[in-house]
Amino acid sequence: MPYNNTTTSTLAAYGAGVILFSLIVGLASFIFGIIIYWRIFSKAGYSGARSLWLLLPIANLIILIMFAFSEWPIQRELNQLRQMAGGRPGGQFPPQYPPQAPQYQQPGQYAQPGQFPQPGQFPQSGQYPQHPQP
Repeated sequence: MPYNNTTTSTLAAYGAGVILFSLIVGLASFIFGIIIYWRIFSKAGYSGARSLWLLLPIANLIILIMFAFSEWPIQRELNQLRQMAGGRPGGQFPPQYPPQAPQYQQPGQYAQPGQFPQPGQFPQSGQYPQHPQP
């Protein structure tokens, strides 16, 4: 089957579309990855800009190793706060378990045991007052 000009231009347009789509998806994935690592480094207590080191071939391994095995700034701050709270891990928090139940006073308005009706004193089904029908 011989190729004509229309088939060649169709294939070229299809190839250009695939390349353009791949570039857009790749760029979006790249930007999304930078944003994710920026947030991870920020939550760990480092500068988010440190995530840009992941773009360099050898530096990315060094940064990930440092990130995995070093004490994070947020951990350092947490340890300082725990020492200030009581000198032991956890400080004064959480409170001792089980917590003490609050002591309630018996209010005087409750009925005394002798004031309740006895089981035979309740009205039976035919004893209720009947209202005349209009």
